[in-house]
Amino acid sequence: MTATQEAVQAPAATGARRNEKVGQVVSTKMQKTIVVEVEMRKAHPKYKRIVRSTKKFYAHDEQSSARLGDVVRIRETRPLSKLKRWSLEEIVRRSSLAQIEDAALGTEIKAAD
Repeated sequence: MTATQEAVQAPAATGARRNEKVGQVVSTKMQKTIVVEVEMRKAHPKYKRIVRSTKKFYAHDEQSSARLGDVVRIRETRPLSKLKRWSLEEIVRRSSLAQIEDAALGTEIKAAD
């Protein structure tokens, strides 16, 4: 009886392996939500040519740290809303576009002073 209880508790202790995807942020217009576009490359079953397909995922971004153009890793989670089933795991690479926007904002603030 104890062996069965240990077997049942073992997967819960290690945590469920959640699905992860890496993609590019295409929208940050919502509060605490980002839209991540993931590109999948797959060989065509008949013609064997590589076919690109993209899919958009809504992900939860608690600190609103991701910016447009960033490459991010998202992880599958419980449903948070009608469309959100993913959460931001980490920002893999910052966008150069985001750095230019930050510099422009800094210049505008200094000019206003």
